[in-house]
Amino acid sequence: MIAKVRNPFIISGYVSAEYFCDREMESDELTRAFFNERNTVIVSPRRMGKTGLIEHCFHRKQVQEEFYTFFIDIYATGTLREFVFALGKHIFETLKPKGKKFIEQFFAIISSLRPAFKLDSMSGQPVFDIGIGDIKQPELSLEEIFMYLERADKRCIVAIDEFQQIAKYPEKNVEAMLRTCIQRCKNANFVFSGSQRHMMQNMFFSASRPFYQSASLLNLEAIRQERYKEFVYHHFREAGKKITEECITRVYNLLEGHTWYMQMLFNRFYEQVEAGEEMTVNLADQILHLTVEANKTVYQSMVAMLPERQKEVLFAIAKEGKAMEITSTQFVKRHGLHSPSSVQSAIKQLLEREFITKDGGVYHVYDRFFGFWLAETYGTGYKL
Repeated sequence: MIAKVRNPFIISGYVSAEYFCDREMESDELTRAFFNERNTVIVSPRRMGKTGLIEHCFHRKQVQEEFYTFFIDIYATGTLREFVFALGKHIFETLKPKGKKFIEQFFAIISSLRPAFKLDSMSGQPVFDIGIGDIKQPELSLEEIFMYLERADKRCIVAIDEFQQIAKYPEKNVEAMLRTCIQRCKNANFVFSGSQRHMMQNMFFSASRPFYQSASLLNLEAIRQERYKEFVYHHFREAGKKITEECITRVYNLLEGHTWYMQMLFNRFYEQVEAGEEMTVNLADQILHLTVEANKTVYQSMVAMLPERQKEVLFAIAKEGKAMEITSTQFVKRHGLHSPSSVQSAIKQLLEREFITKDGGVYHVYDRFFGFWLAETYGTGYKL
């Protein structure tokens, strides 16, 4: 039975294939990797649809029948202990609905986390009741978690999102430790997804790193414009609503096919028109500006926290939309910046703090709506 929603342009989580646009080739490639025991690296900017793609494949009937699937987002983790906590908790929560037998087996093998096994006093249901600080031996707990995966009665697929975070952990040799655990675990395959392209490429395609050539690459690009147009038309038509082709084209081009931002706008467009009414470019442009302006206070706070040199470079990139050769004399003079060396220093900090991103030799503001607000406030503005 297909789940039904009030608004078909989903901006959080995965509902069903009905509300998932395209990605047929990528879905088939990833599914084949599961069945042929290949590890996969998925790289794309954040909010381009990595999570949706993985969840879409996990929800396929043949995958559910053949595998246990786990999806762990480690973006907020900063240490190996936090990684072990996130991995252990997610596996526990995934297994809990399967019954007492699975829970008992989980803690029988992962003995270092056994103190976390408690029953809720109200419901009587098992709960994962442990603090991150209670994980005294994260290396041992990690080995036990992989031992559990190895002994599972079905093959496991483990997807780890924002995998580049492990390279930032303060502990030594985390990559090598995790790589060893994965190599020893013959009953599981892994999907490593990440949004920081340069870090993911270094981790998996640099001969000096432990994960070198350990997984095949799936580079997630924007959904093709024609397919996304069909998707939008279909859902508006299903509700008796109309939208102009020009409107869809302009949104796609302005956002360069960036999935989440398009979904957010079409979610709002869908909300604003009733059956029999039409969404036009002029109305869409008004909604876009209202959407960006709604985050004004947040954006002001983000700018206020930056040092002056970083602000200047951020504003310069926002004005250009796509900035190239940013340490050149021409760029520095065009935007009244201090010097090429100060620009280079600012760029490093802005990249690390994810205010901006770099694709090839092109820089742009990471958050598209934040970039529009910067352009409107400090630059040339924007318009559908």
